Amino acid sequence: MLKRIDVAEVRLGMFIHKLEGNWLKHPFWRTRFLLTDADQLADLRASDVEGVLIDVSRGADVAGPGASTPAPPRRRPLVTPAPSAPSPAERLQAERQRAIGLRPSQRVRAMGFDPASTAPVSLAREVGHARAVIARSSRVLAAVFEQARLGRAISLAQVEPIIDDLFASIQRNPHAFNGLMRVRRENMSLYAHALAVSALMIALGRQIGLKPESAKEAGLAGLLMDVGMGHLPIDVSTIFEDLGAGEREIVQTHTRLGYDFLKLGGGISESVMQVCLEHHERFDGSGYPRGLAGDEIGLFGRMAAICDVYDSLTSDRPHRPRVDPSAALDCMRDMAGQFDPELMLRFIECIGIYPIGSVVRLSTSRLAIVVDQNGADYTRPRVWSFYDIPGRTVTKPEDLDLRLWLGRCEIVCSDDAAAYDIPNFPALREMVFNSACKTMH
Repeated sequence: MLKRIDVAEVRLGMFIHKLEGNWLKHPFWRTRFLLTDADQLADLRASDVEGVLIDVSRGADVAGPGASTPAPPRRRPLVTPAPSAPSPAERLQAERQRAIGLRPSQRVRAMGFDPASTAPVSLAREVGHARAVIARSSRVLAAVFEQARLGRAISLAQVEPIIDDLFASIQRNPHAFNGLMRVRRENMSLYAHALAVSALMIALGRQIGLKPESAKEAGLAGLLMDVGMGHLPIDVSTIFEDLGAGEREIVQTHTRLGYDFLKLGGGISESVMQVCLEHHERFDGSGYPRGLAGDEIGLFGRMAAICDVYDSLTSDRPHRPRVDPSAALDCMRDMAGQFDPELMLRFIECIGIYPIGSVVRLSTSRLAIVVDQNGADYTRPRVWSFYDIPGRTVTKPEDLDLRLWLGRCEIVCSDDAAAYDIPNFPALREMVFNSACKTMH
């Protein structure tokens, strides 16, 4: 049975069913758990939560008349000197914990792994971690972008935990997070685009040998490069590719607006802020706002141009469906001169010739979805076949590690699932990918 009580009435042994109010008002990642930790009880009583729903069938009830209510252990004597001001490091740590909505020790207990670990793991194992990172980071980014839209400065401490999570995920497996972003069905909002570009920037930085600190800074640049969009005098959700001249000029001002906004806030490095200005510059000088070319564009700016276009092509937009990852790479190859050619090659090496989520045609006349990479040979990834081309029918998915099928099954080319009128293909692709991950565990 559920019962609503005030926070002051909560005691150890109760089963917390729900914490009232916004998730940002409390320090817990989970809202349903048995309360057995005195520190958690103290944190809850000190939070802004107004009420709590407890399940008395799964834990303790409110103490009846005359019963004593155990209090949490005191954290300090009754009489203490006035507390000293927290150090800058302590303030930063506290702000980071509030931003991510979960203490590190709680994250370890709740998810069963250390999110700061960078030890390599399989794609199948990392996908589960990546899903948690996406959910957690999307919530934080939604609040941060809304804050920016209202003109309130972005704190570095708010977004650093996101970069730490992304960096750790990509270190554990460079394909899991980005592959998951490619097969998700839902439309990508502005902040989800920022999250995907940030991950691509970290992965590319890793590929070209940047030091961890620089790779994280590249990720931060990708995360914040479109913050100026929230300051445009038009609704960005209505923006289409066929803009009029006046509309295009307005949209292009987001580069300068983003730079100026971050500069006013302080705390963000110049190399990160410059990406606001440079992610629409092009290697051949055809970009905006300043028409820079070649090495006039900073390294992060040249990286961001590639990652931004790739994620835009492979994400749903209001005016067009997404493009298959392999088709997106072909399209970018055709945009001759717009991208740093060396960085473009390294980007392809980073995500694979046939990126996860790509549809390929096999020599067995089947269509298949790429579900994992083979680091020793990107031409032979692991795929799951799902469609018989001659019969034009969806088939039971078959797991094929092409490293083991040499001479019997090869990739003929990338293919476009839209050409085969496969019913609800986005849902089918996500189902196949999820099934593959479970099987590969």
